[in-house]
Formats: sequence, C-alpha cells, structure tokens
Amino acid sequence: MKPFTYVRARTPAHAVDLFADRDGAHFVAGGTNVTDLLKLGVLEASHLIDVTDALPREIETLPDGTTRIGAGVGNAVLAGHRTIRGRHPALAAALLAGASGQIRNAATVGGNLLQRTRCTYFQDVTRPCNKREPGTGCPALAGAHRELSVIGGSGTCIATHPGDMAVALAMYDAEVEVHHTDGRATRLPVGELHRLPGDRPERDTVLAPGELVTAVYLPDPGPHRSAYRKVRDRQSYAFALVSVAAAVTAGPDGSTVRLAFGSVAPRPWRARTAEERLRGHVLTDELVRAALNAEFAAATPLPGNAFKVEMAKAVGLATVRDLLAGRGENAPDQAHDVPGPAEPPHTPPAPAEGPEGAAG
Repeated sequence: MKPFTYVRARTPAHAVDLFADRDGAHFVAGGTNVTDLLKLGVLEASHLIDVTDALPREIETLPDGTTRIGAGVGNAVLAGHRTIRGRHPALAAALLAGASGQIRNAATVGGNLLQRTRCTYFQDVTRPCNKREPGTGCPALAGAHRELSVIGGSGTCIATHPGDMAVALAMYDAEVEVHHTDGRATRLPVGELHRLPGDRPERDTVLAPGELVTAVYLPDPGPHRSAYRKVRDRQSYAFALVSVAAAVTAGPDGSTVRLAFGSVAPRPWRARTAEERLRGHVLTDELVRAALNAEFAAATPLPGNAFKVEMAKAVGLATVRDLLAGRGENAPDQAHDVPGPAEPPHTPPAPAEGPEGAAG
C-alpha cells in the first residue's frame, strides 16, 4: 500500500472542496471496501477524504410519507430501524443478508451503494481488466465467469454489482441525493445511479469525480407484501449467485408486482418488462413465468453462468408465489438463503474475497 494523506471533512461542501484541491483523492466512510481495494493495489489513493462526519446519519419520515436516510447511516442501524422494518421489510432483509454483523456495523448506506465489483479479474492486479485498466481486455469472457453478468453486460465487461441493499432500494423506487461540485443537490433514481458498461466499463456510476451521495429517499410503498431472497453457495461470507427483491400490492383490478434482481447484471436489474406484463392481472404461475421469460429474453449468458438465467426466473417465480400466498408478509427476516449449484468441474478457482457486502 502506497503512502497517502488523510483528512476529515466537516460537511458535504467541505468534502467536495477538499476533493477538488487534491489530485488522486478518494472519499472514504466505513472503509470496508476502500481499504480492501487499497490493500490489493486495485485502488491507488494519494489522499483519503473521510466523509464520516460530513454525511447525515438521521432516518426521518417526511410529511409526504417519504423516508429520508442519511448516507452516513450504518447498515446495522438501518436494518434494525422500526420504520424500515415496518414499511420496507425487503430492505431490512437485504441488509441482514448482506454481510456479517461486524461489517454491517462499519458499513454506511452511501458506501454500500458505491462499492466496487468483486469480479476475480478486477481484484487481481496481475491480470488484465477493462474496468481497472481500460483497453486491456476482459479475460472473464473466456475465463472464470460463473458469478458474473448474464444480462446488461458488454463485450468489454461482464462484472456484476455485488450489493444486496441496492437491489431492494431499486425495487422500492428509491432515489439518491447527490451533492455536486458546484454546490447543487439533486436527486436521481437508484436504478439510474449505476451504469451498464458499454464501451466505458471503468465508470461504475453516473457520478462525476468529486460528487458525493448524501442521502437516500424511500417513498411510502403503502400496503404491500415484500421479501428479499438470496441464492448463494454458502450462508455466510458469500455473494449472491442470484437475488431478488419483490413486492406485491393487491388491487381491485388485479395485482401490481415490483421486481429487482441482483448479481445478474452490472447494476441492480429492475424487471420493468416483467412488471408491465403482470400489471393489473390476476397472477398465476403461468403468467408470472411468461413475464419472467420475457424479461430475460435479452440475456446473453456464457457457458459457465447460463444456469443463472433459469435460476433467476425460478427464484423470481417462487418469491412472487410466496408473497401471493401470504408467506413472508412484511417480515424482515424473510431473506431466504438457498444453496447454489455445484461449481463446474473446469472453472478455475477464484481468489479469496473480502467480507461479503462491504461498503466504502
């Protein structure tokens, strides 16, 4: 790890100013992802700007029923908050499925949203990686890609976003508040925060250098049933092979379904096609299955991860079916851990990873 300076920011504006004054600067909050990247040599920082004191740590309900969550709120605090457990149980479940208790205590909401991929090749500085070094290639396309994207990737990168929390936030139509370098604060949907790689895989998000996530806004979802389900190889310290956050709202003319998938794409994958096909219908297994088939019709899996397409559809169907049957109704302990399929015999073993669900 190379030497770097360290300074604590007092406010978002102070943090942005400090960033502008220092070449090679990076923000850090909980540090559970940034520290790993520094140790691996993936990230080289001349200056670390600690935003722990600059970010709000309150969880408050606004007059319109929206819940505002400061980006400095810890993941453990958010998972146990009464409002989150009562109004957004799939989010609480996703947080509890996302890491160990120690990591949740350190990780922050803002950092968790901005964590980097855990793709083997991204973390191994001895191997080429377009996301780490643009133009060097994506060896995952012909190498170890079991955990990587089946939809939304490109010929330059098939890395996945590894988070759990962001999947639930995308399903709940959350927005993030961004403090810009000119002092403005704007909001954008969580689903638009992370980019698909295209021909610029080195850019994970739409944020410009020096911009800072300061809060998350969760609209009141109203009466609904929701759940988060995660399929992984082992119950602890493992990222998802496939995850899904789902909510069902019953209406007089049929049900409305919201679906977001994790670990299938470079960003949390909001299943808009499936949702539209299900809107206003009396839901049956056949209808849900057809909607999910339409959602993943554009998938372009590789030989080592083709199983993830059928797994995602099966997990999505099972989760919606359970919600319709009243199982998991607004209970934040409904994060189901399901063993994943066995490792293909010829897939190269991945190097050891840091704690799952880490955040910067």
